[in-house]
Amino acid sequence: MIAETVCSAASAAGLGIAVVTAYRKRYLAAARLAAYSLVPVGLVLTGVVGWLAGTALSPTAWAGFGLLGAAWLLFAATRAVERRRAGAGAGRGAARQAGADAVAPEASAPSLARGRADRPESRPAAAPRKTGQGDDFSDIEAILKKHGI
Repeated sequence: MIAETVCSAASAAGLGIAVVTAYRKRYLAAARLAAYSLVPVGLVLTGVVGWLAGTALSPTAWAGFGLLGAAWLLFAATRAVERRRAGAGAGRGAARQAGADAVAPEASAPSLARGRADRPESRPAAAPRKTGQGDDFSDIEAILKKHGI
């Protein structure tokens, strides 16, 4: 009963603010405020507020929510274990392995490196420089060498 009274008061206040907004010639904002202020009364009249009040105070409903949460945790845990399991034929791992075997080894090589595999390298490898910076750029140089740059 108190929830219905609070919802009615909130709707009345919202409609009052909508009237003041319309008086200031802001009709679009006033219509939007009126729409929002009618929602609580609509929820009361459809019985949603009563249902929510009965559910919030019912220990049986909270036990049901607890069981739903436990079921969701079980589903999530079994999915996590299934994904971590390392075995042939376990879940999606077998499909990934079958997909990896279906691709030809040459297809995974970059297109620039295919033509260079037959020819010897025309440029001599650059000698490593000794600078005062140490190995700051050694990672970058290794990546560039790997890609033939």
